[in-house]
Parts: sequence; C-alpha cells; structure tokens
Amino acid sequence: MLQVGLSLPHSPGGAAGGFPMAEPAEGDNTGTGQEVLGSSPVTIVITSEADTWDIDAASCLGCGQFVDWDRMPDPEQQAHIPRDILSKPPKELKKLAREGYWAASRALRAQVYHQLIQQVACRLVTPDALVYRDVASRLFGMPSVSSHPLPEFLEGCSMPTYCLNLEGVTALKKILICVGNLFPDITYSPILPSLVALLLHYSEDEAQCFENISRLIASNAPHTSYIDQSFLAHQASCMTFGDLANKHCPAAHKLIASTSENVFEVYSEWLSWLFHDLPFNYAIRVFDVYLLEGQKVLYRIALALLKQYRLSVTSAELEGTDIKADLQAFVQNIAEHVSVDKLLERAFGIRLFSRKEIWLLQMANRKALMERGITMVQSRQSFHLAVDMQNFSSSIVTAQEMRIIWSWIPERFSLFPPLLLFSTSEDGCSLQRFYTCCEGYEPTVLLIKTTEGEVCGAFLSSDWSERKKNGATSGFFGTGECFVFTVHPETERYEWVFIKKPELAKAVPRSRQRSPSPSPASLLGSSPDGHSTSSNHLTVPTPQRKGRLSPFLAIRHFLLPSKTASMFMSGSREGIVIGGGGGQALSLDASLLWGHTEHCETFDNPPLCQENFKVQLLEVWGFQNA
Repeated sequence: MLQVGLSLPHSPGGAAGGFPMAEPAEGDNTGTGQEVLGSSPVTIVITSEADTWDIDAASCLGCGQFVDWDRMPDPEQQAHIPRDILSKPPKELKKLAREGYWAASRALRAQVYHQLIQQVACRLVTPDALVYRDVASRLFGMPSVSSHPLPEFLEGCSMPTYCLNLEGVTALKKILICVGNLFPDITYSPILPSLVALLLHYSEDEAQCFENISRLIASNAPHTSYIDQSFLAHQASCMTFGDLANKHCPAAHKLIASTSENVFEVYSEWLSWLFHDLPFNYAIRVFDVYLLEGQKVLYRIALALLKQYRLSVTSAELEGTDIKADLQAFVQNIAEHVSVDKLLERAFGIRLFSRKEIWLLQMANRKALMERGITMVQSRQSFHLAVDMQNFSSSIVTAQEMRIIWSWIPERFSLFPPLLLFSTSEDGCSLQRFYTCCEGYEPTVLLIKTTEGEVCGAFLSSDWSERKKNGATSGFFGTGECFVFTVHPETERYEWVFIKKPELAKAVPRSRQRSPSPSPASLLGSSPDGHSTSSNHLTVPTPQRKGRLSPFLAIRHFLLPSKTASMFMSGSREGIVIGGGGGQALSLDASLLWGHTEHCETFDNPPLCQENFKVQLLEVWGFQNA
C-alpha cells in the first residue's frame, strides 16, 4: 500500500505529534528522505515503483474502514434511524445534536454528517469527489513521483489522529495534500487536520471526506465561518475568544491574567483545546453541534471549559506553574471533571451575543491586526503583551497592576502599548486641558488616586470630542465596552449591566421604556454632600456614528428596558460623569480635585472608593497607533 506524507518522531511538542509510525514490512523496497517542515526535520515516506494503488478500491469497504475499532471509546450502538430525520426544522435538529442523538448510531452520524454538509451554502466552484479522484490519481498514481510533503499551511500545526488506523492516517495525509493543491489561498489553518480526521471516521471513502471538507472550506454563508484559512483570520478568532473570555469568564480571566505574563498566548490555544486536547468522544460531540451552528458554538464550549477549569484550580496551585500547559492537561483529562453532556449543557447556558455581533468583533480585531502589519498571506507571527514591564511608569499604578487592567481591555486595543495623554502632576488640574490632551484618542483609560490612597478608574470607549455633538445639552455617549474598576484596596471590574444579563435587553417594546434619569448637567451640579441642585433631564443618549465597528456594542443594537442602564460617559464645562442611572459611578468637577462615586444602573457597581473624595493624582492613558 502507498504510504504518503509525514511521519515524525514521537515528541509531545512536535508538529503531528502522536502520528502512528508506519513500519515497513520485511522485504519492502522502501527508503526515507529528509525534508524540513518549519524548523523540524521530517521524514518523507518513499514508495517503491513496484507498489501500486487503486484509488477506488477503498470505496467498496464502506464506512469505518479508516477506524481502529480497538481505540474507539464506545462500541457502536444500533438505533432506529427515522427516514425524515433531516427534514426536521433546524431548531429541532440543533436540539437533537445538542442532546447527543447522533451518538446512538455510527451509521446515523455518518449519514447526518454527509447530508448536513451537502446543505452548506458554498462557492459555486467547489471541488467535489470526482475532482479528488482525478487529482489524487495524478498526484499519487504516478510511480515516478513517490514522495509527497504536506502543504506549507500546516507548518507547526498539530495533527491528532484520534481513532484512525494506519490506512486512515494515510488517507488523512492524502486529503490534506489535495486540499493544499486545490485551495492555494489557504496560508494557515491549524484546525483543518483535526476536522478531516474526525470526518474520516464517518466517511465512505477518501473522496467523500474530501468533498465534505471542501464544502466547509468554501462556505460563503453570511457572518458565518467554519474554518479560518489564514494566520490573520486565526489570530482574529483568538482575540475574539479573549474578548469573550474577558466578558463571560471574569474569574478565570482574572486568574490567568495574574499568573501568566502573556494572556493572549494562553487564549491562542482555544481551538486546540477543542480539536486536539479533548478526548475523541468529547471532540466528536463538539463536531456534531459545530456542523449545525458554526464557529459560535466553538466559542461557547471553549468558554465552558475555561469556567470548569476555574472551578478546579486555585491561585495557590498555579503559582510557578505553566498555566498554558496546565490548561492543556486539564482538557485532556476533562472526563475526570465533567461529563460531555454536562459540559455541553453549561456551554449552551452561556448567553453570547448574535452571530452578527461576534462577526463584527472579529472584523474589528482583524483590522487591528492589519494595523500591526499582519497580512492575509503571512504564515505565523507571535505577539507579546503590549505593556512593557521594564519601561512602563505611572504615578498611580504599578506595571503589574497596569498589566491586569490591560487584560480587561478588548484585545484589538491591548495589542498597542499605553501612551500617557494627561496627568494632573504634569498638566495641572484643568478640565479644559484634560479635554485638549485627550481629544482625538479613542479609547482611553482614566486612573484616579485619592488622598486616602484608594485607586479606581474607567475604560472609556469613545473620544471625548463626542461631547461636542450634543450642542447645548450634556448627553451621554460611549458604547457597552466601557467599564469601571477598582485597583486599591481591591482589584475588581464592573462592566455594562447587559454584558452580564443580556436577557434584560431582549424583546422589550420601546413604548415601555421608563423615563430617562437626570442629565449629567444636573449630576455635576451636586455639592460635595451629594445633594443635587438642578432638575434638568436627559432626553436620549447620543447615537453612535454610522458605519463604525462597535462590538458589545452601541446602544442602538439593543432594545433596552431603560435608558438609565446605558449612560456610559458624559462631559461638559462643569465636569465629567461616567456611568448613570440612579447615581454616578464616577463624577469629577471642573477643577479635577473633587469627585463623587456611588452605585449606578449602567455598571451595577458599588461605590469605587469613599463616596466623596479628593483627587491626589489623575492620569489618562491612550493607545499608541490606536
């Protein structure tokens, strides 16, 4: 039989680690040649000219020919397959997939996979089984060409083989080589080998598997992507997962940020958790729902893994450990912590925003990466945390504290190092000077140190020049990415209330919205004892500029039960206000010397320090090149 592709020495970190080694039989006239894939020497299996191979011979063996049944976790269970199973509405199909219905029968899963993928909307010219047979016969059927390196886009990518036998491993390599031949635009795709391997377990032959993976590659459904095909797209997905982890797994995110010097490097492995580290019986259930729901479901399951990890470890246990390796080991041994049914149940309990909203966030992250010089054709490049631990200097927070604050910031901004825009110690206590120094920068981080030594602040998503668009009125502006935080005596973040409770913003008729709360002008008229001196009212929060990518998002994306829960930031000649509705998270007067803090509806925060405080130092940080 023809052996084609790579065979690497067994090493935990090597590309294709875990590949079974194809041992030549006694008397076989085979040899090996050396080639370099990335920085590792690889072995190309050379086939003797006497060896022959019939590309259609495999198809007669039926499904399961590529599987090592001794390694399959569970024996096949026979189940009745309803004839109308695939005619059921999408909502019911999703429910069946989430509940593990396909797992009842190998034959059912094979049939469902093929028919679901055939329904995927894809480009008009997409290679099919006939094309594969033609290309494979040209590539592998010629005795004069007997060695076949894997495509360059797999450089450094791991290749789990799950329960494939040696014939299946060979088929996996052949399909990947043909993909590289027929999809020359793919420059980086670490998830691809795992998806091909999983499909091979339930494919009649190589040609069917190739056709199915080709349709996933060529999918053109709006706001939907199955397979990232460039380093740029992959990195944008990793950044998007980091943003979602920041929002939905704050405890795990805080733990990782406090124990790892490069949070992004930890999150860059999120797809590997699902399609490399998870055991086969977990990974195949992930694949079940992935085919029906796309990449959004992968985010959900990876977030559930992260939440489960946080429940299983403590900060003390992680001191001095490699958290990236520890997370990998946790996922590999996930069966010791949670069943696959419970994991999926928890994953679908996480309320993410819509597929379109997530797509917008990915596009924003992609734009930030391109601004850093990443291109579509680039293969790999590593990023390091933006905050320089050696050179960073602030009069309010340490470099370690700023690193934690930076970990809360959306990934597309935290790529850029901080830039000091304004400081009361250097620029004086002038609100006008504050505006002059900060206008033109978006977003910004506000840091305040009180005379009592307390430290708090806010991440502000919009340019302070937005305040001028309100005319004479002092309206609120900003987006749902704004948040407030404390550093001393405790480190804590308080986000927009609808990040934590998105269900509050659904299906609420505008006619039922409550009257808006007092305007910033009236709030800024408060005396130090907190009593208001004005009765002006805010009419509507200022709408965002059209056409902007504003993930998590501008208030126009939500049907809100109350405008008081979307009052992010406001500025006037009298001072600034951050957070409104029933109170103000932070307000500062025109002298930037006196401030007030209390609970507000927008961030659902407690007072960030003593309610009435005197400012000792104030700094505003921007983002270089943002």
